[in-house]
Amino acid sequence: MAPQPKAIIDLSQPLVNGKVYACEGHPAFNACCISHVADGAFATVHSLSLATHTGTHVDAPYHFFADGARIDKLDLGLLTAAPAVVADLRAKGPRAKITWDDLAPYAPRMHRGVALVLCTGWSARWGLKDYTAHPYLDPAVADKLLATGVRVVACDMMSPDLVTDEEGDCGLFHRAWLGKGAIIVENLNGVDKLLAVDKERLRVSFTPLNIVDSDGSPVRAVGWEEG
Repeated sequence: MAPQPKAIIDLSQPLVNGKVYACEGHPAFNACCISHVADGAFATVHSLSLATHTGTHVDAPYHFFADGARIDKLDLGLLTAAPAVVADLRAKGPRAKITWDDLAPYAPRMHRGVALVLCTGWSARWGLKDYTAHPYLDPAVADKLLATGVRVVACDMMSPDLVTDEEGDCGLFHRAWLGKGAIIVENLNGVDKLLAVDKERLRVSFTPLNIVDSDGSPVRAVGWEEG
């Protein structure tokens, strides 16, 4: 008999009209009811307007590299029922750099197939003006993480990169990570709940939609303790 998961932990940000952060140039999220049974329609149906990087989502290498893997070609084994290491980084302040020294204590549990999940607590600021002032990953950690075998970095922030209004490259970690064929998950929610789960039994899923030739996809991210 296959092991049964305990309670499922929803790690996804809610998508509500007018309350979803959208990057500059991206369409705002909009769910519009186009027919409703209460009005005599055969069925209730909504139309959706959103970007591939709306809400909780996966970045494929194609997001930054023209020859990078598209979302429909990613290894789903890395994103489905994957073991996870949760790095507790809640002590990091606004726009604080996350260095290898912060992640090294978790390295012994990192290997191929494991997803590294960054817990900064920043998801609590979802919808607030300072949501973009989150901590960020030192781009130099990319090679060290790749050396452990990890190929998925997931975070409870809008980006693992430094985001500011000043001039500069806001994609340094993206390029270092996606450029090696690895995967990023952004805008997770409630990651701190995973800290209470048995480390050896923790599993996460960040399964993208099968959007052919896409650079990214929204996901319903979940975590659980395998029974």
